[in-house]
Amino acid sequence: MMRQPSVFQLVATHLLLLIATLVVLYPVLFVLDMALTPSQSFTMSALPFPTEPSLVNFIDVIGTTDSEGGWLFGQQLFNSLFVAIVTSAIGITLAVTAGYAMSRWAFPGRDVGMGLFLVTQMFPGVVMAVPLYILLDELHMLDSMMGLSFVYATTAVPFCTWNLKGYFDTIPVDLEEAARMDGASRWVTFTQIILPLSKPALVVTGLFSFMTAWNEFILAQTFLSDETAFTLPVVLNGYIGDFGTEWGRFAAGAIIVSLPVMALFFALQRFLVEGLTAGSVKG
Repeated sequence: MMRQPSVFQLVATHLLLLIATLVVLYPVLFVLDMALTPSQSFTMSALPFPTEPSLVNFIDVIGTTDSEGGWLFGQQLFNSLFVAIVTSAIGITLAVTAGYAMSRWAFPGRDVGMGLFLVTQMFPGVVMAVPLYILLDELHMLDSMMGLSFVYATTAVPFCTWNLKGYFDTIPVDLEEAARMDGASRWVTFTQIILPLSKPALVVTGLFSFMTAWNEFILAQTFLSDETAFTLPVVLNGYIGDFGTEWGRFAAGAIIVSLPVMALFFALQRFLVEGLTAGSVKG
């Protein structure tokens, strides 16, 4: 029988957890402090609490307009959402069949192909910036959301394929054999058995692809020159000037950029821990 912890042990444990939580949250509170402080100067106070909280920085960031009076921030938010969603869709659509084929069939070049996919993940995307820029220029796709989505997909597809292939390996082949004995075709088995069981992996893979495209800055800064085509990370960089930084608006923009990803994590968190194949095959 396990001995119950003493009151001292409980208090000490909770105190340590509280200190660890404060250490983790301090940078977040510091950014929130700058965002709620009307001044654009860098605060030197160690206490991350604004003395005169104001939403003026959030209003300035969200209310940004272009030269014609249009809602510029709304367009830039749409750009980021479009690029992130299209990148995730391309990555999942192409990788789900590729990962399944890599998992279930042994064909010449499979291991080499997976190795090459892995090699592409070893180099940052900026290494390919010059050839990608030339390709987009020849295709007249600079300052294009589809062009930027295709660029991000070059790294999303290998990542998604590796991730999904590893998950497909964990799904027992016995399920497919039982379905084929009942007369199901390979396509029916894939779409009605494998994909539903793979929902957690699909969600996690799509979420990471979305986050990568949502947060990427260097390639977007390279391929986009029109402010109406900017994504939100490029917009944030605009608050950093050669002679000064608008820290208040930068912090407010950083919080706004983080909100969609946080919302996705909360909405999809149940899929992150599900094990849908557990117990699906009897021994």
